[in-house]
Amino acid sequence: MKPPRHWVRSLGGAGVVTAALLLGLTAAPTSSAAPAAEPAPAAAAATRQGPAVAPVVHEAESATVSQGAVESNHPGFTGSGFVNYNNVSGSYVEWTVNAAKAGSAKLTFRYANGTSTNRPMSIAVNGAAAASGQSFPATATWRSWTTATVTTDLKAGANTVRATATTANGGPNVDSLAVDTGEGPAPGGDTPVEINGQLKVCGTKLCNQAGKPIQLRGMSTHGLQWYPQCVTNGSLDALANDWKADVLRISMYIQEGGYETNPRKFTDLVHSIIEQASARGMYAIVDWHMLNPGDPNVNLARAKTFFTEIAQRHNNKKNVIYEIANEPSGVSWSRIKSYAEQLIPVIRQQDADAPVLVGTRAWSSLGVSESSNESEVVNNPVNASNIMYTFHFYADSHREEYLNTLSRAADRIPMFVTEFGTQNYAGEGSNNFAFSQRYLDLMASKKISWVNWNFSDDHRTGAVFKTGTCNSNGPWTGTSQLKEAGVWIRDRMRTPDNFPTS
Repeated sequence: MKPPRHWVRSLGGAGVVTAALLLGLTAAPTSSAAPAAEPAPAAAAATRQGPAVAPVVHEAESATVSQGAVESNHPGFTGSGFVNYNNVSGSYVEWTVNAAKAGSAKLTFRYANGTSTNRPMSIAVNGAAAASGQSFPATATWRSWTTATVTTDLKAGANTVRATATTANGGPNVDSLAVDTGEGPAPGGDTPVEINGQLKVCGTKLCNQAGKPIQLRGMSTHGLQWYPQCVTNGSLDALANDWKADVLRISMYIQEGGYETNPRKFTDLVHSIIEQASARGMYAIVDWHMLNPGDPNVNLARAKTFFTEIAQRHNNKKNVIYEIANEPSGVSWSRIKSYAEQLIPVIRQQDADAPVLVGTRAWSSLGVSESSNESEVVNNPVNASNIMYTFHFYADSHREEYLNTLSRAADRIPMFVTEFGTQNYAGEGSNNFAFSQRYLDLMASKKISWVNWNFSDDHRTGAVFKTGTCNSNGPWTGTSQLKEAGVWIRDRMRTPDNFPTS
């Protein structure tokens, strides 16, 4: 029997700044939208959905909000709510928007102003004024929605758009920002999501919208309760554009100071990071990071609540993947299977199309770390479609037996490596790059997607950034701030799958 994985890596670091401060979160509404008082914009998607979408609509409730609140008490809004500015000069909403290329764009703000006076705002793009006194006239009632448009220039890649109140009355209620560059992305698209669209499981492979098997490569965050300061606009820009990652795994612990301590805070944080990944054209794995206790059924009620809201909010996106049980341990496969078969229908009620990833026994080792193997899953698969099974390895601890198990399993059932490291099972010690490369070669040959642990500056070997990088807000690009494992994994991530489309 291999050493059990007691996960020293689950311990948090010091100096963590609250997630709301770093990502500019605000509480999301708990009630659903009332029927619209007037027709909503036809393209009311929360983010870019693929090559044909223009304009791109970004909801205000998913943006960074300063001196304002997300509300849902006036009908007619799109998404799940709107932002009510505080009655103070300087209150603002700031969006991160992505442009396929540099050029002119129309920014259309959907708003309501139920007062009798204009509530002007300053519109800034990447910190520079685009309209210093944009008018937002009265709309008679708070349920009467209209638009105001500003024409400006955007740079290629990620841009910030901030709408700031300029008088003591504050701003209007802002519903969304629509960004129209006048044309869609280049044919075929540039980002992983533009190219591949909605993913689905076909046979034993993960396939794109053209039905072709693909391999995704990316990074996992560390626990959001400990390292939110490592998930910023700058770090995600680097991950998408410098590292050329296809996928971001959003690691939300349930215990260990995570979700159970403040479900609203952590759900909102996941909402925000999904939007950030989407704006950069990356796939987003929503990781229900259950670790201790090892039986996922302990958290079944919490999982139903969480995934219902996540799937309902993001069901119009093509880039969301649900990972419903990070690392079951000390529990039978039949118990894990039962959990999956109760939870997957809950997700499917809200999102019928997204792949679901199911954790396997013994810390997602297909049972190997508890003296079993893939046969228990092969012979008794989860009764659900469009699912994959997860496998985790740490190359300096998990060698031939684990590698061979993954190889055999991938020929029989759909596999996705949602976590791995080049060190020992605790994410510590020396890097075994030679054995890690054997895993990467196998995964490339069998189109097994992978995600590396972890995108933080934790002191352990497996964290890619040198200690202190996140608290210093970078630098994020290049290799000067990376540990040895970070340099190695970044280099391999920058040579992506060819993403066949025909």
